[in-house]
Amino acid sequence: MCKRPIVLALLAFCGAASVSVAPAWARQVPPPPPAPTVPPAASVPQTSAPETPAPQPAQQTSIPPPADRTVVTASVGFRAAIDEALQRNPSVEQAAADILAADALLRQARAATLPALNGQLLHTTIHPVVEFEGVAATPRNQLTASLDLSAPLYAPATWARRTQAQDNKRVAELSSAETRRQVALATAQAYLAIITQKRLAAANLIARDTSRHHFDLATQLFDKGAGSKLNQLRAQQDLSSNEVTLEDSLQAVYTAQEALGVLLARDGPVDASEEPVLDAPPTAADTIATFVRQRADLQFLAAREQAADRVFKDSWKDRMPVVTASFLPQYLTPTGLFSENGSWRLQALMTVPIFDAGQRAGLKAGREAQLRIARSETTAAARQAASEIRVADEGIRSAQRSVAAARAAAQQAHQVVQIVNVSFRTGATTNIEVIDAQRAAQDADTATEVSEDRLRRAKLDLLVSSGRFP
Repeated sequence: MCKRPIVLALLAFCGAASVSVAPAWARQVPPPPPAPTVPPAASVPQTSAPETPAPQPAQQTSIPPPADRTVVTASVGFRAAIDEALQRNPSVEQAAADILAADALLRQARAATLPALNGQLLHTTIHPVVEFEGVAATPRNQLTASLDLSAPLYAPATWARRTQAQDNKRVAELSSAETRRQVALATAQAYLAIITQKRLAAANLIARDTSRHHFDLATQLFDKGAGSKLNQLRAQQDLSSNEVTLEDSLQAVYTAQEALGVLLARDGPVDASEEPVLDAPPTAADTIATFVRQRADLQFLAAREQAADRVFKDSWKDRMPVVTASFLPQYLTPTGLFSENGSWRLQALMTVPIFDAGQRAGLKAGREAQLRIARSETTAAARQAASEIRVADEGIRSAQRSVAAARAAAQQAHQVVQIVNVSFRTGATTNIEVIDAQRAAQDADTATEVSEDRLRRAKLDLLVSSGRFP
C-alpha cells in the first residue's frame, strides 16, 4: 500500500481542522458525539499564565449516577464554607471553652489578692456547769456568732500569680485564633480537593467515552470483516480499564465531599459550588517580616514565650514574706460570768519562708527550662514562616509555568489522538497506537489538572503563610 497519499491527507486534515478533543481542564464536559470519533471541544487556551478569574461555578460531571451511588445535593460557596466551619467546627468550640477556662483561673487568682469575709456560727453545750456563788461561770448552752475579715497586706507571690493568669488568658485567646486558622485551612484544602477531584473525574469520563467510541468502531469493523477480534478485545480491555479509573475518581470526589461535610459539622457530604478566587499578596523582601508578625501561630508562640518569661522572672517572689491582716468581730449569747456579748480582735500575721529543702530552687530551674523551650520554638517558627512565604511565592511562579506547559502538552496529545484515529480508519495504524495515544492524552489531561491544583494550593499557601487567611 502506498502511504504517501495517506500522509498528505493527514497533513491537510491537521492543517484545516481545529483541536476536537475536550481537555480535562475544560469547564464543561461535552456530550458524546454520534460519530465514533473523539468528542469535540473548544479551543485550548494559550500557554500564558492565567489571570485571576472571577468566581466560577464548580465543574459538574455529567455522569448518570447508578442506583447505588449517593447523590450529593448540599453545596456551599468557598467563603460560606470557611465561615460555617469557623462557627460550627468542634475544634473552634473547644478553643472557645479553653478561653473560658483561662478566664475562670484568672478570676480565682484575682480573688486571692482581694479581701475575704467569712461568717461562723457556733453552738456549745458543756457539762458540768461551773458555778461561782450560785452563778454559772459559763452557761450550759451558748451561741457564738462571728465574722472573719482577712486581706493580704503584702503578698508578692499571690500578686504575681494574678498577672501570670492574665498572660495565660491571652495565650488561650491567641491559641483559639490559631485553631481557627487551622480549621479554615483544612476547610479550604478540602474545598480545593473537591474541585480537583471533580475535574479529574471529568477527564476520566472523556477518556471512558473515547475508549467506548473506539470499541464501538472496532466492533463495527469486525462485524463488517474489516477488523480483527484482537483489535476488538484490545479496545474492550481499554474501555474496562477506563471504567475502573472513572469509578475510582468518582469515589475520590465523594470522599472529598464527606471530608468537607465533617469540617462543616454537617451530617452528610457537601459539594463545592464555585471555584474560589485566591489573590496572592505581594512578597517583597521588606514585607516578609511584617507578614510573619501577622500570623496567628507566631503571635501565639510569642505570647507563650512572654508568659514563660514572666513566670521565670517572678521566681524570687516565692521567697518573700507574706503579711495578712484579719479582723474578727464576735457576738456571744447568753453571756458568762467573765464574758461580754460583743467583742472583736484585730490580727496581723507574717509568714517568712526559711527552709524548703530546695523546692523553690527546683521550681525556678523548671521555669527556666520552659522559657528556653518557648524561645527556641518561637525562633524556629519565625524562621520556618519566612521560608514558607518564599517557597509559596516561588511555587506560584513555578505552577504558572507548569500549567502553561501542561495545557500545551494536552493540546498536542489530543492532536495526536485525532491523527491516529484518522490513520486507524484508513488502515494505516493498528488500535495499539490508538490506545497508546488515548492513554497519553488522558495522562496529559491529568497532568494539567494536577498543575492547576498545584497553582491553586500555592496561592492558598501564600495567603496562609503571610497571615492573610482566613
